[in-house]
Amino acid sequence: MRLFRLAIALILLSAPLQAQAACGGSFQSFVQGMKTEAVQKGHDKAAVDRFFSSVSQSQSVLRADRNQGMFQRPFIDFSNNLISDARLKKGQKLGRDYDAVFDVIDRRYGVSRGVLLAFWAFETAYGTYQGDFNTANALVTLAHDCRRPNLFRPQVFAAIELYERGDFDPRTTTGAWAGEIGMVQMLPRDILENGQDADGDGHVRLKTSAPDALVSGAAMLADFGWRAGEPWLQEVRVPATLDWSQSGIHIAKPVSQWAAQGVTARSGSLPKGAKASLILPQGHKGPAFLAYPNFNVYFDWNQSFTYVVTAAYFATLIEGAPKMDKGSPEQGLNGDQMVSLQKKLRARGHDVGKADGILGAKTRIAVQNEQKRLGLPADAWPTRALLSAL
Repeated sequence: MRLFRLAIALILLSAPLQAQAACGGSFQSFVQGMKTEAVQKGHDKAAVDRFFSSVSQSQSVLRADRNQGMFQRPFIDFSNNLISDARLKKGQKLGRDYDAVFDVIDRRYGVSRGVLLAFWAFETAYGTYQGDFNTANALVTLAHDCRRPNLFRPQVFAAIELYERGDFDPRTTTGAWAGEIGMVQMLPRDILENGQDADGDGHVRLKTSAPDALVSGAAMLADFGWRAGEPWLQEVRVPATLDWSQSGIHIAKPVSQWAAQGVTARSGSLPKGAKASLILPQGHKGPAFLAYPNFNVYFDWNQSFTYVVTAAYFATLIEGAPKMDKGSPEQGLNGDQMVSLQKKLRARGHDVGKADGILGAKTRIAVQNEQKRLGLPADAWPTRALLSAL
């Protein structure tokens, strides 16, 4: 489920560039290069040999990496698929069942229980399905693949360190296709840096211990910069006369300014003294939210805007917020139309990254800029009218 966090994208490798095993080419040659590099990093040669002795390339991992069509779905469809009354009730019950654990998390990290329960729900259905991909194979396969090798190389070396500690078995440890392990799906480096033995058994068991998994997840969020006790997302009502070009995660204003422009909380009240961004996941006719600084921390967990908004919204539901007003958003684009739009935007000089049919942050900004140029409501929601105008 989880895409890969920005937090690990810029990790500096300690080995010199010329000593790194090159991606692509022969998988066995790549493995040999990784073994050499691991020893250069100070890992025990015998342990390294044992770690890699059972590693093989996984075609199923590569297929999963290239098949992420669910992220092409618009927010309302995506959230409908992930959120149900049964899942909501179970999350609230688990919040009560692990009340003592969440009290510890609140005191130590200030992360609301709804936030962690939402991740627990979406990542592994509250621990019931944690993935059956061999983790060592997944990490080495993705490090060998030339799409994002530097994203996964550090995770391989972190897994070797976990193995040396006795907390990872390259033959039997399983998890998600992208190498995440446990109930809230943490990568090996995150486990090294933020794994917590919350149940006191002397080990960090993220697959079998809910307290370990939840407290470790909270520690990771704190490491990403979570602000203790602050909100993350709040549904709001917006006036029809609002300047939609001021919406978007890249624009933050004092909440007092949003209030002065007629933005009101759908339930409760707007927090004083805070800054927030107005986000319109499906345009100005759909649901509207104020996103606070903690919302940005979500992108260190997952880079998909749609996933992040859905997880953050579900967390508010668990904590008692009403279900969103879905409004009547204009019809969006299908996958092929989105690819066509991205190609047109690129032809006009916009940086939208790969034309993959996914409405990501770069595509949203480009859409908004073109909407402003064409005199359309600049709400960053691509419609057929925009596609036709381009």
